[in-house]
Amino acid sequence: MTEKELYRELGTLTKEKNRWQESIPYVFSLLKDGSVKIQAKALWLLGEMGLVYPQSMQDAVRDIAVFLDSPEPILRERALNALGRIGRGSYAVIEPYWMDLFRFACDEVPKVRLSFIWASENIAVNTPDIYQDHMPVFARLLYDTDDKVRMEAPEIFRVLGKQRPAFVMPYVEQLRQISESDENRVVRIHCLGAVRAAVKQSTESEEST
Repeated sequence: MTEKELYRELGTLTKEKNRWQESIPYVFSLLKDGSVKIQAKALWLLGEMGLVYPQSMQDAVRDIAVFLDSPEPILRERALNALGRIGRGSYAVIEPYWMDLFRFACDEVPKVRLSFIWASENIAVNTPDIYQDHMPVFARLLYDTDDKVRMEAPEIFRVLGKQRPAFVMPYVEQLRQISESDENRVVRIHCLGAVRAAVKQSTESEEST
């Protein structure tokens, strides 16, 4: 099967969710394919499958994590994305690799830093408490040199603000200032959204006590 045919096959499988669980071993085997394009697609699909069937990824996670050290930025991106999606399904499955993800907040490639934030948001949806002591990492990313990274960085403050507003409240003024001063309109909107989420949840929590 050619790379083009194999890529098309994976695209078809992406839509056929009823086949996902039985297809995990096959997609996992494609991580050994010689094509970066196929490896990247397989990593992405394993992440989506892992969100739905996280326990079926127990044996695959270690091999996915190997790609975190790839010299190919797209494979680092996709490995982060996959671990984030699997971690959203079950944090316990990816827990041995969770702390290692933070080094990608400083990756030289903006898309990799973006994927780190996105993966963190996914994990934080169902396991927010683990981020309590790591908020300064995301606060620094609010000032990233790349527009897309700055656009995404406020989103984890919004995600956590809805669940653990106390984690976000120390950064509300900072987020508010960026929402008024950043040159990028989307960054301003996302920062304001994070502020509103945290303040709203904090107010509701106080009223219920």
